[in-house]
Amino acid sequence: MTTLNIAITGSSGRMGKTLLRAVTQALDLHLSAALEQTGNSYLTRDVGELIGTPCGIAITDNFPTVLPGCDVLIDFTRPAGTLEYLSICRTKGVKMVIGTTGFSAEQKSTLKAASKDIAIVLAPNMSVGVNVTFKLLDMAARSLSEGYDIEIIEAHHRHKVDAPSGTALHMGEVVAQALGRDLSEVAVYGREGVTGERVPSTIGFSTVRGGDIVGDHTVMFAGTGERIEISHKANSRAAFSEGSLRAARFLADKQCGLFDMQDVLGLR
Repeated sequence: MTTLNIAITGSSGRMGKTLLRAVTQALDLHLSAALEQTGNSYLTRDVGELIGTPCGIAITDNFPTVLPGCDVLIDFTRPAGTLEYLSICRTKGVKMVIGTTGFSAEQKSTLKAASKDIAIVLAPNMSVGVNVTFKLLDMAARSLSEGYDIEIIEAHHRHKVDAPSGTALHMGEVVAQALGRDLSEVAVYGREGVTGERVPSTIGFSTVRGGDIVGDHTVMFAGTGERIEISHKANSRAAFSEGSLRAARFLADKQCGLFDMQDVLGLR
């Protein structure tokens, strides 16, 4: 059995802890580095303090030193941090699984350029179920292309900093592409006041933030006399970590290229 050496960013965060547990429990993966930003209160402490199991790996901010021993870096941080890690990974030849959302068009171009040198899986949501949902949405949109209004509703915990979520936006992109529309031209982000009648070609987005909601997404196709809803609800972050590990394994034999979870799951 080939063992992949995995590095985790944002180790002290909720997603980081979930990933650390998943990697240390996997027989074919080895945790080789746990990373945090300079100034984090967990620096130099053992990963075991976070996951409740002795580990022997100290959390560090010195990623240029530890990354050469890694095969794949799994990153769920923020765009600026991801690009910082990307630069080092590109230099050191370390592959990346990126679940960070909120990238600008320019930042996405930087990721694409880096994929000429290293293999990257970039996805707004690593959940296997969500990515199957993307496939279902493509099928539904093609069949419901006329006479149905489309609305996307998403809900997340109070700490999420971007809206709509990357997953909701990607759902919109999947639906728009299936319908031959440009999401940037038809998206409506919230409504207030006298808005007038709904323009049939638009795709609406509604955002909820509160409590500890892990992630709920629903796409509504509202027609005359019927309504079709395709939903995914995440009950824990374990779904995201398991998908991330599948993505890391997918990259094992890849040298370069930009992939997403549709590639990982063979849904193309």
